[in-house]
Amino acid sequence: MAPGVIDNGDQPHTNTSALSKPTVHILDAWNEEALAHAKNLFNVIQPGDNGFSEWRQRASALLIRGSYLTADDIASCPNLVAIGKHGVGIDKIDHDACAKRGIKICNTPGANAHDVAELVLALTMTVARDIRSITTRQMIKPVPKETCQGLTLHKKTIGIIGMGNIGRKVAEIFRGAFNAEVIAYDVFMPDTAWPHLDHKRVQDVQDVIKNADILSVHVPLTNETRDLISYNEIRSMKQNAILINAARGGIVNEADLTKALAEGHLWGAGLDCHEQEPPHVEKYGALWDNLNVVSTPHIGAATCQAQTASAMAAVNNLYEHLMTLRK
Repeated sequence: MAPGVIDNGDQPHTNTSALSKPTVHILDAWNEEALAHAKNLFNVIQPGDNGFSEWRQRASALLIRGSYLTADDIASCPNLVAIGKHGVGIDKIDHDACAKRGIKICNTPGANAHDVAELVLALTMTVARDIRSITTRQMIKPVPKETCQGLTLHKKTIGIIGMGNIGRKVAEIFRGAFNAEVIAYDVFMPDTAWPHLDHKRVQDVQDVIKNADILSVHVPLTNETRDLISYNEIRSMKQNAILINAARGGIVNEADLTKALAEGHLWGAGLDCHEQEPPHVEKYGALWDNLNVVSTPHIGAATCQAQTASAMAAVNNLYEHLMTLRK
């Protein structure tokens, strides 16, 4: 079974002795509920436990959340066969090094899709209604409502770049909430994707960029997607369009976005992902000076429900893969 979400109601159970359980080293802090579940399935070794410092030499399986695993880390793990990854993103893992060794990366696509999509909605509405500007000014002196303005989202066009789990949820939410027109682009998804959802599928990413009132990016960061949205793309967007990046920092060229906004192009932008994370004012001060920008420190999956679901899925997916290897 490919890595994915296992419904919590169908969690695997084992009554086997500790000696027959696989051993997993957990490199990061872990959700308490999921940690208890992991201890039922695995012999768990985590920071602070005896022998944890030797995880590189000993580990056959890892559970990670935010840690980096470089090619050197992989090379120093002679026994490693699988990695359970909390979340969908694997950009902190050298997957080429893993592929060469046949090390399986079990991530959790879909576990937090609805939560990220809800944040896309929140960012879009905050930018559309100029809420940051209004609340910032209001902290200094009263703001007459006659000085406030916003955008209506009803029946606007949302453009989705990347038609995976999160992109689909975003499209469903905007279609349901605003009767939005949906245009979508994805080079990997089949033509039959999203049969339940009224949308227009385009074959050129520029068609999405030029026609969207709200442009939402949902692709991984790769050599091909880095700087996908740069100055020329931003300038080709509608004058009052909103740009949302809740995928990965680096897909939107931040310097180009800062420049385009300073020139008065776009209504605004909502960013949950940045090249530097967490984002610092030293790097982003010029961007944040524009009150039409709303920026959050990668909190798309930062809900109790999403964290539990993703941590549980990482544990279950890793266990299922290891059991497959034993057969």
